[in-house]
Amino acid sequence: MNFTPDAAVAVAVALRLTDASPFHPAARTALHKLTFAMDDADASSARERAQRVHFLRDRPARPRVPRAIADALSTRRVLRMSYVDRNGRHTAREIEPLGYVEADGVWCLVAWCRLRDGIRAFRIDRIRGVTVTAGTPEPRPLTGDDLDIAYGSLEPLEL
Repeated sequence: MNFTPDAAVAVAVALRLTDASPFHPAARTALHKLTFAMDDADASSARERAQRVHFLRDRPARPRVPRAIADALSTRRVLRMSYVDRNGRHTAREIEPLGYVEADGVWCLVAWCRLRDGIRAFRIDRIRGVTVTAGTPEPRPLTGDDLDIAYGSLEPLEL
């Protein structure tokens, strides 16, 4: 890998923005690997430049995403969760994770909800508890058309 110090700082900024996302643990690992792979002079220069970048927060940071949710797509297991909807009602659900959607810094876990027998989006900050079950669901495809988004445009992540 030939990352310049500026490219490394840009990647570090992008990865820092994952703090409240399901990808935070993997982002931290990726950043360590990136700096480890750089030659010593470039890594030192990148660290010096990074010390000049700060993030100002005017509200409390969102809590980190529980590991079971962060790993939901890779483990391919049914999750049992306690969820609070926008009206404050608590429900217990079994879900089959399908993907994630982010809107203005709020992350949602998109899943097949066994209670509602359909695709639902669950705000991660409203999940009060989660347990990974032994159940392995059948694969279900998920496309943008499966999501009933009433506003904005859905942009897929490109890699």
